[in-house]
Amino acid sequence: MNEFQVPTDLGQIPGKIYCDEVLWKYLEEVDRKILTYFVRICHLFVNRILETKSLDKIYKKIVDIITLIEKKYGRNVIIPNLHLSLHLSACSHNFGPLYTFWCFSFERMNGILELMRRLINNNRINEMIYTKNNSKGLEILNTRQSVGSLSEMNQFGHDEIRRFWMYSRTIQELTISGKEPFPGEMLKPFSENIPLSADRILDLMIAYYNDIYENLKFRKPFETDFLNSIIILLKINKYCRCRIGSKIFGLTFSPKYQKSSYILAKFASEDDSQIQFFFVHKISTNRINMENHYLAYVCWYKKIKNQFYFGINQEQMCNVELWDTEFYPKSRDCIIPVHYILGRFVLVKYKISDRKNAKEYLAVNPINRKYNLH
Repeated sequence: MNEFQVPTDLGQIPGKIYCDEVLWKYLEEVDRKILTYFVRICHLFVNRILETKSLDKIYKKIVDIITLIEKKYGRNVIIPNLHLSLHLSACSHNFGPLYTFWCFSFERMNGILELMRRLINNNRINEMIYTKNNSKGLEILNTRQSVGSLSEMNQFGHDEIRRFWMYSRTIQELTISGKEPFPGEMLKPFSENIPLSADRILDLMIAYYNDIYENLKFRKPFETDFLNSIIILLKINKYCRCRIGSKIFGLTFSPKYQKSSYILAKFASEDDSQIQFFFVHKISTNRINMENHYLAYVCWYKKIKNQFYFGINQEQMCNVELWDTEFYPKSRDCIIPVHYILGRFVLVKYKISDRKNAKEYLAVNPINRKYNLH
């Protein structure tokens, strides 16, 4: 358990955590199914954004778990809590994700008080509008700033969060260039006017823009091979961190945020990578206005043959994937818009065999803080 590399904002892993890597080799096939179903249910249930169609899948898996437990361990172990779990999907359908009402009583009360404060503020605004007194009193609405998960909603509206979420769902149909708005910002420290010539970044950037903007042609300065092509600037603003929603993503060369540099991203068939740095680059696609493109330079982990080692083969279900410790060679795919970053994962080194010289892999545990990624 000490080998798990957990982002600093998640705190410490509980000593009694149940995860595939720790228990897998000690379990029989039936128990592996129970564990796999349980982890998948938890992944779905703890999301703040929960699709209605997922509730049917959750209910079916809960039924499967109870059926497997009864078949192997007998009817006597079916306690009332297992029966009550059958109603969780219905509760989520009626009242929303469990995230909104599963807290301890004092935490739930804090949430209710926060909602009441917002209602009172709305009433005050209505009073000011109807009494035509809109010059005084507005200062009382911002005397106390929201904290925790509610603070994110103050900064970004529902439409912004949903639009960013939909980017991941339509990546194959919708081309994202990086200039689209996203619910977040680049964070300091940063370096201005960094040359693009290092490590073939300039060539990768030209390939990236030519791929994204199919009807345009981009080139380096002083090249004359392509007429009417767009010359890209040779400098970028390089950032160490990026905030998307309430989560901060770091880079591999920053010790404090290195554990937050392991990300899940949607791009072609690869989806596990490590951030090298964030950057903002300006180009003019209409030859008039310069537009900022918010991008990340990442390294993609190589796939392995036995990638779904912790899975139920006949159902193609796997909660933890194995990846190689090496990266693919640098290519145009190393540059992605920050919009393609879906979340982070907890990393742990894992060996399939107990042999001394057994190959070491990376076991990837996705962190679903907002919505299900698979």
